[in-house]
Formats: sequence, structure tokens, C-alpha cells
Amino acid sequence: MPVPSASIPIQRVESIDILRGIVMVIMALDHVRDMLHVSSFTGDPLNPETTTPVLYFTRWITHFCAPTFVFLAGTSIFLQSLRKTKKELSVFILKRGLWLIFIDVAITTFVITFNPYYNHILLGVIWAIGISMVILSVLIFLPFRVILAIGLIIVLGHNLLDIPESAPGFKAGFIWDLIHSGLFAFYPLTPDHNIVILYPFLAWTGLMMLGYCTGYLFGHGFNSPSRKKILIWTGLGLILFFILLRLTNIYGDPLPWTNQSSFLRTLYSFFNVQKYPPSLLFMSITIGPALIVLGLLEDLNNGFTHIMKVFGRVALFYYILHFFLAHVLAVIFFFLRGHPLSSADDYIQNLPFYFLVPGEGISLTAVYFCWAGIILFMYPLSKWYDNYKTNHKEKWWLSYL
Repeated sequence: MPVPSASIPIQRVESIDILRGIVMVIMALDHVRDMLHVSSFTGDPLNPETTTPVLYFTRWITHFCAPTFVFLAGTSIFLQSLRKTKKELSVFILKRGLWLIFIDVAITTFVITFNPYYNHILLGVIWAIGISMVILSVLIFLPFRVILAIGLIIVLGHNLLDIPESAPGFKAGFIWDLIHSGLFAFYPLTPDHNIVILYPFLAWTGLMMLGYCTGYLFGHGFNSPSRKKILIWTGLGLILFFILLRLTNIYGDPLPWTNQSSFLRTLYSFFNVQKYPPSLLFMSITIGPALIVLGLLEDLNNGFTHIMKVFGRVALFYYILHFFLAHVLAVIFFFLRGHPLSSADDYIQNLPFYFLVPGEGISLTAVYFCWAGIILFMYPLSKWYDNYKTNHKEKWWLSYL
């Protein structure tokens, strides 16, 4: 494998933008369900004993979003390495990573919680991408094969950390939770303010590194047919790897699958793999299909791909705005149910979100209508912002948004 060289002119890869746009549209469904569905905070949509087929599918299909987005972020960084020196790229992704961490703490936390006092500071997926970029800004100076090896070691081996975590009496501290096991782990900053770890970063960093190495396929050494073949066969291989390893119930996910009362519910259990942090099996069953779709999107150009490409080119803008719109709808429903503004504080002790009440919400059918409405509303805004960025490339700060 020849070592990739810098300063090679390369066009923007549209299939990456299209796939990113597809998963972002799907992502909005999950967040609208979180904000609006009646059982969002009273039940687990993936619990094989209590879920329904539509509810399970609605939650499970959105599993593809975060890993695909993180993976493609790594791929995009590699593509930038083809037109930037190592030093230029390192400085850029370091600053962008720090910027994303700030965005998650200062802006995303607010649009998710609507809490003006920032009692709970959330470290979510944007934080995980940001800190992974900070780490990658150092690692890109290593040989390509070393980056690939480190990424594989992390992705294949991080579930070994499940072993000490499962020991009786194990207590994860802040650093351990930040790296691997934190899921809504609260750590106090002051008596009234907490850091809430949603996305421990180690596995996500490993996944971004593998995405970075996959960017090699989009260099000039591969034509479209050969790249498409590699992507599809690799994706199929990951799916087969998932099935075989999952059947053993030995390694790859801390939650073993179990036989249920019916074949369908057993399938629910089989495919219910851990996202926080993303287990090896979770990454296999999400990145596998994503690679297949990425290969199939090669040279595909129609109305649907054009719309998805617009969403994929304005990722951060879309992410923040769609969350804000979903929460605004939650506020509207909160008042329509007769709650006064003064009661908004009544539920904040149990949830880090204002205007969301456990056990209250709309049906899943209504969630789908709200999701479609937000996507329709977002498209012209996303298209305007994409055109603005395209026509104002001289504005350096747009590269961080």
C-alpha cells in the first residue's frame, strides 16, 4: 500500500455528502421522537419484551446516524490531507475540534435542554467528534499504517474494558466514564451545575481513525468501479462478522442476546447492541450497511441524492437547527396541554430538559408527521446556507461551520 501524499488536488466526494445527508435526515426522526413521543422517558423502545415493531424500527434505524457521521468525518479529514500539508491539516482539525467542543457545551447543550442556567452541561456526539479531531490532529503525523493499526486495536479491543466494568463493586471514575463507560454519568462542577457524559470518546475516536484510513480509497489510486466493489464487499463482510460474533454471545457487546417469547422478539434482542459507548458489534452492524450504501451511491445522481447532498454539506448548521425546532415543538405541546410557564421547573429535577414531562407526548404516527414537517422546513434553509457557503469561500470562518 503506497503512502498517501499531500497536495493532490481532489474534488469534493458527493457520495459522502449524500450519505451524510441521509443519516442526518434519519437522525432527526430519533430526536423528534425523543422530544415528543409519549413514551420517550418512560420506556425503552428497544426492550424486546415491551416494544412494538414500528417503535423498535423507529429507534433502531437511527443507530446508523452517529457512527456513520463519525466515520465520514474521519474520511473527510483524509480527503483534506490530499490538499493540505500535515501541519496545515493538524492545525485546522485541532482548531475545529476545540470549536466543536465549545459548540456542544455552549450551544447544543442549550438547544437540547432549553435550560438558560446550564445546570447540566451535556457532552454529546459533537463533543465526541471534537475530542476525536483533537486527538487525530496529533496522530496524523504517524505513518498511515500505524494510524490504521491503532484504529483497529481500539475498535476491536475496547470491549475488553467491559470485563473490569462487570466485576462486583466496580466504580467508574470521571476519567474512566469519559473514556469508555459513561452513560448519563453526572459529575458535579458546582452545587448547581453538572457535567453529563453522554458519549464516552474512546470507541468513537477509533472509529474516526478507521474512517480516516478508508479515505485512502477515494484517492487517485482507485477508480469508481474498484472503490465501489471494495466498499460493498467490506460492508457485507462486516455484516457477516456481526452475525457470526453475535451468535457466540462471547465478545463484542456487554449485553448478550436471549431467546424471547417469539422469533421476532428474539431478533429484537439479537440486534439490540450497545451504543453508549458503541460496542464492536454496534459499529459492525451500522458501518457495514453504511459502506454498502456509500458504494451504491457512486455516480448516482437524481432528485433524491441532490436533496440529501444539500443536507450533508451543512451538517453542523442542520444539527443545531433541527434540534432547536424539535424542542420548540415540545414547548408548544407543553403549553397546549395546559401547563403554565411557572411549572416548567417542576420536572427539571428528574430530567435535564425543560418543557418535557415523562408520560406526556404524542403518538408515534404524529411523531412521523412532525419529523416530516421539520425536514421540509429545514430544506430551504439548508439550501440557502449551502449556497451562501459556496459563494463566500473567501470567508475563512465558514470552514468551521
